[in-house]
Amino acid sequence: MNKGKYYITTAIAYTSGTPHIGNSYEIVLADSIARFKRKDGYDVFFQTGTDEHGQKIELKAQETGVTPKAYVDKVAGEIRRICDALNTSYDKFIRTTDDFHEKQVQKIFKKLYEQGDIYKGAYEGLYCTPCESFWTESQLVDGKCPDCGREVKPAKEEAYFFKMSKYADKLIAHINEHPEFIQPVSRKNEMMNNFLLPGLQDLCVSRTSFTWGVPVDFDNKHVVYVWLDALTNYITGIGYDADGASAEQYKKLWPADLHLIGKDIIRFHTIYWPIFLMALGEPLPKQIFGHPWLLQGDGKMSKSKGNVIYADDLIECFGVDAVRYFVLHEMPFENDGVITWDLMVERMNSDLANTLGNLVNRTISMSNKYFGGTVENTKTGVDAGAEDVDADLFRVLTDTYSRVIKKMDDLRVADAITEIFALFKRSNKYIDETMPWALAKDETKKDRLATVLYNLSNAIMVGASLLEPFMPETAKRISEQMNAPLLDFAVLEKCAADQDTATVSTLYPSGTQVTQTPEILFARQDLAEVTEKVEAMFAERKQAAGVGETTENADAAPGMDEKFVELEPKAEITYDDFDKCQFQVGLVLSCEEVPKSKKLLKFKIQVGGGTRQILSGIKQYYKPEELIGKRVMVLVNLKPREIAGQMSEGMILSAADEEGNLAVMTPERFMPSGAEIC
Repeated sequence: MNKGKYYITTAIAYTSGTPHIGNSYEIVLADSIARFKRKDGYDVFFQTGTDEHGQKIELKAQETGVTPKAYVDKVAGEIRRICDALNTSYDKFIRTTDDFHEKQVQKIFKKLYEQGDIYKGAYEGLYCTPCESFWTESQLVDGKCPDCGREVKPAKEEAYFFKMSKYADKLIAHINEHPEFIQPVSRKNEMMNNFLLPGLQDLCVSRTSFTWGVPVDFDNKHVVYVWLDALTNYITGIGYDADGASAEQYKKLWPADLHLIGKDIIRFHTIYWPIFLMALGEPLPKQIFGHPWLLQGDGKMSKSKGNVIYADDLIECFGVDAVRYFVLHEMPFENDGVITWDLMVERMNSDLANTLGNLVNRTISMSNKYFGGTVENTKTGVDAGAEDVDADLFRVLTDTYSRVIKKMDDLRVADAITEIFALFKRSNKYIDETMPWALAKDETKKDRLATVLYNLSNAIMVGASLLEPFMPETAKRISEQMNAPLLDFAVLEKCAADQDTATVSTLYPSGTQVTQTPEILFARQDLAEVTEKVEAMFAERKQAAGVGETTENADAAPGMDEKFVELEPKAEITYDDFDKCQFQVGLVLSCEEVPKSKKLLKFKIQVGGGTRQILSGIKQYYKPEELIGKRVMVLVNLKPREIAGQMSEGMILSAADEEGNLAVMTPERFMPSGAEIC
């Protein structure tokens, strides 16, 4: 059944360097949505690619002694290789140096100029080179670029400008009339309140201070500014023509159903891009989703620190599908996610090796042991005398598709995967409830044993079929070992709609012979071994980057010229008093300001296998984003209390200098979440 077209895009990756896993998350997320829509009956077109112009590229090429084109050719090739390594199923990989794209950018620029939307002037302001953005003094944050936090420099140059204010009211009306246009809602509110409602300034759309860009064909001193160049890829890649001769593919696919982009560039996609389209007389995309960031758990990824995690690193250690599972499952809908090596190991062992891998392996092994590998349905459905536990398993099985669809419609990919794994967990519980090994001891229970193993096989195949868009190779391997094709979503949709347990109980072909030699889907990982391997890898990178182990006072002899703080001594305590306090390492999963509080930050902290909310009065010393992913020292058995109307479940340990400035205490080297501080 064809449910119609579905056009999905990612932001195109900037070719200034090799992307780390936080950058690669987006292509995996988009791929999972594209695969899911294809399997659900949509005619999907999935486009990604690379953004290859701008001053930063020109400078990078000069530093390496190559031409800008040679530089971007190499980086674009590496980005595409990583996309392929992550098993992404894009239909089009566009490069902004593609000839057809550059020609259309020139046409678009000229069209907008001739109709009066673009005019020539001069720009004087504060310029951020990495972001290629001009800013006013009032827009800066602590005197730095509000987007990336880097230094800005005064700049003045002749430039062409786009009349943004001309279309602002029309865009505001569109957003108000289409609440689904910008998601999540928090991103919409940010764009409206911070940019659109205060009023838009005209946008600089050309540059003269560098040459690596698409030339303005009627004024060759100018090159088209990166955002007008880059954003138009979403239409040029499918055959848009500014002269009115657009390809049939464009007419079929546009408007896009989903632009998937990072929250850091949502302003460009929800304000600039829609306005450009309005000026061109083209429809706006149906939805723009600004996903959160995937952050490194032990600090910000930095090449200079030698701690950047690349997709290749994770694939080598865990395999492609394990990496896909982790980045998709661990990313919240709206807040930033955290990636750590120990959390990867934990998910690998608990979710993949145990919940899924063990379920498949046990089921196939028991089918071989008790029935020579033949899986046969001896009874059908609840009405034919199956037990209550069967009925509950069927209920979960028939409902899973509907629950997954609902989550995917809302782009809650992590929650969709959780629903699938709930089916696998229910299947494992079913094994414990039915105890096949006990049934095997009673010859009169042979039919019941066959039914149990059939029901398990059925559930596995339904789960694997739903899992395919997210973990395609794993689903394929399960299908091969179960010796049955993965199920179409149309079949699962009908079962969910009909709630027909008799039909559900026949999804797996009765009499199928499973593999005689089941393979381990996911091998358990040893954290110590992984940690050792990672430490060696990072040490090698630090050495290559010339990063030493020195500290601020490394050159001074111990105690020499060291400032110190003297405190009024407190009363002595006994070891028994001290033993009452429990200190552990906690991993900061999220951190945000407490409204109307001048001092408080609210933390979500993972301590061992659990999480807790802690409030700490360190707001003036840290920005919330600086603390996400840090490992901190926590007093965990402090009696919870209400602070500023919210519960605080513990205390984060900090040190204070003689002026009262605070610094959170962190382990000197890697320690897993939950490690005891003693």
